[in-house]
Amino acid sequence: MISRLPFPAVLAGAAMATLPLTVAAQSLARTDGLDPIVVTATLGPETVGESLSSVTVIDRDDIQRQQPAEFRDLLQAQPGINVVSDGSYGKTTSVFLRGAGSSGTVLLLDGIRLRSATAGIPPWQFLPPALMGKVELVRGAKSSLYGADAVGGVIQAFTLDPEAGRQGWAGLSGGSHSTAKTSAGIAGREGRTALLAGGIYSDSDGTSLREGGEDKGFRNAGGLAKVNHRFDQGGGVGLTVFQSQGNTEFEGGDTDFLIRAAGLHLEAVASDYWRTRIQFSESRDEQDTFGSYPSVYDTLSRSARWENTLTAGVHEFVIGSELMVDEVDGSDQFAEDSRTNSAVFGQARFNLDATDLMLSLRLDDNEAYGKEETGGIAVGHQFDRAHRMRLSYATSFRAPTFNDLYLTVPFYSGNPDLDPEEGQMVEAGFSGRYDTWFWDVAIYQNDIKDLITYVSDPVTFNGTMENVETARIRGVELSSGFETVNWNVSAAVTYADTENRDTGARLPRRAEKNVRLDIDRLFDQWSVGASLIAESDRYNDAENTSLLAGYGTLDVRAMWRFYPGWSAGFKVDNVLDRRYSTSRGYDSTTFEPFDYLAAGRTFMASVRYDFAQ
Repeated sequence: MISRLPFPAVLAGAAMATLPLTVAAQSLARTDGLDPIVVTATLGPETVGESLSSVTVIDRDDIQRQQPAEFRDLLQAQPGINVVSDGSYGKTTSVFLRGAGSSGTVLLLDGIRLRSATAGIPPWQFLPPALMGKVELVRGAKSSLYGADAVGGVIQAFTLDPEAGRQGWAGLSGGSHSTAKTSAGIAGREGRTALLAGGIYSDSDGTSLREGGEDKGFRNAGGLAKVNHRFDQGGGVGLTVFQSQGNTEFEGGDTDFLIRAAGLHLEAVASDYWRTRIQFSESRDEQDTFGSYPSVYDTLSRSARWENTLTAGVHEFVIGSELMVDEVDGSDQFAEDSRTNSAVFGQARFNLDATDLMLSLRLDDNEAYGKEETGGIAVGHQFDRAHRMRLSYATSFRAPTFNDLYLTVPFYSGNPDLDPEEGQMVEAGFSGRYDTWFWDVAIYQNDIKDLITYVSDPVTFNGTMENVETARIRGVELSSGFETVNWNVSAAVTYADTENRDTGARLPRRAEKNVRLDIDRLFDQWSVGASLIAESDRYNDAENTSLLAGYGTLDVRAMWRFYPGWSAGFKVDNVLDRRYSTSRGYDSTTFEPFDYLAAGRTFMASVRYDFAQ
């Protein structure tokens, strides 16, 4: 039976590890395969079973078994998630979490926020999954913890960490569309110091993005370097540097991209009841586009975050502050090219025997759009060792982007008077966790006002952005999992009713129904598995005139550990060669619409060697 740990027990484990909270998720031992520890749902570690939020964890074993070609493959049709892409192999990707807009989901990489401040969308398509060790999907409004844009939730990717007894690895894979990938890395521990350095390179001719079109390729080189040192008295210091760069081709041109994240953290144990942590970070999102509409858009974000965690018996309190500065540059004209956001935040968690209570509050002050206060309250009750319920209410906001506020191009001018979009979400959840399986159901509603919408003059065709619409998003998420020595099964079903309250139309690019099923059979040296993903139809436009059909795909995979340290993998994606599309574009010459096609049936084979001590 899964045990339920009180807050001090979890915090003590974290203090013993003396790693930063944003990295601790990979270093703390899992209490059970079905109840891993997470750190994104609150400002501190807890198990999924203890969480007052809806959480899905994709760990390193899941990533290795699923052999994803792209980072989005891990997210597709997970509970509450819609993924939309302009084709396969590094093409523009949007993630809709609980129906929130594509800029309403926060992406963190080891606690460092990644996004374009001009477009407002994280670079999902440029994250190499081979460098990721774990992904936490936290659903629900989280602006009271993470500030702007956490309307639908937060997705945090944790990069690889040094593993005990593991000194390095080298891998090679290849397959359809002249795709080739290589990866290598070294890792080690000496006393209280751990380090890791790794890299990947991939190159693919890609597939045609439209009927009768030419193949559009993708090239990506990624690197990761990490060093952590633990202090004798507790706490530690660490440095992480991540970079992904390359080129992706699309209809009408290609884009050179650079994504970089660097973070330095320092954590100290001031007393038995007080821990303090500070992180300095910098992220870059640079995209230089060539072709029919050449452009340059660069974002530089710098931030400093200070958290203080206090414990009083079985209760926990977090008080902190954050400063972020965004700077943009590009080929187009911006009335303002920088803005500063300062914030203070607090969180209180109370453990009252079988009942948990969490309160959170945050104040953001942005020089572009003013002050925003967000808060949340959540309560959970454990009926017995297996069954639990949770209730929560939280507010959120999405900040207008630099494009929304300041961009000036022919026939478009930004609106500096825009207000942020504001949301209010209520949720009820119920779960059961047993020796070898679990189930979870969540019901929610999110009401969003002041949606930022493009409005144009029908005579002059001049356009701008305005706060003119409201939306209501209702949904149900069902998930379950089963894990034994020989089997690993997970399933998710999502239903979301998204409505523009002013027009009655469905919100664009969101499917109402999603289903995902992952099944893996494990043997001593073998594993075989399959993933089934199905999504219903969706509209590509706000007026609901452009309908994209639903689809279903089947992927199969196998792994073989044929010699100590050696393993081989084989995967077939979209076995039935289903032709489908999740987005629609327009020809730059004729302005005729066309569907962005996902890849058909593809094959990949790989071999890997892990160096052990």
